[in-house]
Amino acid sequence: MRDERRVVVTGMGWVTPLGSDLDGAWEALMAGRSAAGPVLGFDASGFATSFAAGVRGFDLVDHMGAQAAGHASAGRATAFALAAGSQAWRRAGLGGGGVDPRRAGLYLGAGESSPDSAVFGRLCIGAWDAEARALDDRRWADGSGELDVMREVEQEPQMALAHLAAALDLRGPSMNCMTACAASTQAIGEATEVILRGDADVMVSGGCHSMIHPLGMTGFVRLTAMSTRNDDPAGASRPFDRTRDGFVMGEGAGVLVLEGLEHARARGARPLAEVVGYGSSADAYRITDIDPEGEGAWRAMSRALEQAGIDPAELGGDGRPGVHYISAHGTGTRENDGIETRAVKRLFGEHAGGVPMSSVKSMLGHLIQAAGAVELIACIRSMQTGWLPPTINYREPDEACDLDYVPNVARDVREAGGVGVCLSNSFGFGGQNDSVVVRRWME
Repeated sequence: MRDERRVVVTGMGWVTPLGSDLDGAWEALMAGRSAAGPVLGFDASGFATSFAAGVRGFDLVDHMGAQAAGHASAGRATAFALAAGSQAWRRAGLGGGGVDPRRAGLYLGAGESSPDSAVFGRLCIGAWDAEARALDDRRWADGSGELDVMREVEQEPQMALAHLAAALDLRGPSMNCMTACAASTQAIGEATEVILRGDADVMVSGGCHSMIHPLGMTGFVRLTAMSTRNDDPAGASRPFDRTRDGFVMGEGAGVLVLEGLEHARARGARPLAEVVGYGSSADAYRITDIDPEGEGAWRAMSRALEQAGIDPAELGGDGRPGVHYISAHGTGTRENDGIETRAVKRLFGEHAGGVPMSSVKSMLGHLIQAAGAVELIACIRSMQTGWLPPTINYREPDEACDLDYVPNVARDVREAGGVGVCLSNSFGFGGQNDSVVVRRWME
């Protein structure tokens, strides 16, 4: 049955630090705008990194209207998923039905919501036994009534599934993965597999995350993974540049409606793109380090291209490689960018320099579990418009990063044939690697 099925994207929506409107945020990316600025949600002045790319002015009511009241308890990341999912569902033309709820499912890469840091901190202080230099469990229990029950429940990562399923009446397969920065790309790849094997007709897939809070920022500060250019937030994220010193924390959500082609045609939906390849691998190296040769990244990309029927060693009839754009993981850390470059060069060989690749993290920051889905939406927008988003803040070339990174300015490739095939990469902390290939839809 799998050989007879094809999976297409029929709707998409996002919430990003550059806006939640699909066209508006895309225009901001094309203009090379950075969303980075001072952290506003808490006093980060004592942190080694005191800036981030946060979502500003967000109100769920703007996306769901009166229906938002039924999700008032949702955590910040879940609210982002609800907004992006509602956008995608409407754009797919499913607002008035058109799908059997039992044949419509969810697969998200949703991260945990923000903890109640203020209450948690007070409980720790109140339960601290200075003489014993330990927490007094009885004091903790006595004070635990201060915790808000629903806020504690809403911290759980599966709550985005629960809210979105209820909002869209999705009663089919329901799954969530937490594979760090690779999560939403993995979710989209696995959701595609669910449709290919015939377990659903429609899958709502993507990811959401918000780690711009004291605990979230602390972890990455301790790992020295984030840029410390506090005097220049807008210029801090500089993937593939010789002077890069880490990523910029972002937040948001990206959601796509995936659908079996026959099902989409039967209800008169117009596909936006086709998902034609998915590859996944583990480095099996070190939890805190990427395989220095990029073996895992290479295997994920290779598998995705193999499934898509694309030979990276061959050129197409237009003289271009079979992939016209790579959405790079491109975090801006020393290790990631050099290793991803090495893996791409191994994959495409002598043609690697002819495949443009860029990192929208240079503008949006790193959306962690939501990154892959948002970046895949950017790929589809590239196919629709014939423009490639830039890697901004690219100032000093690095000999270890010597490919075409679409530096600083968006690129018009319409005269060259546009963008027919995109490869989107996501490589997660701990060694998880996932790649998805999408093809421009043509009847």
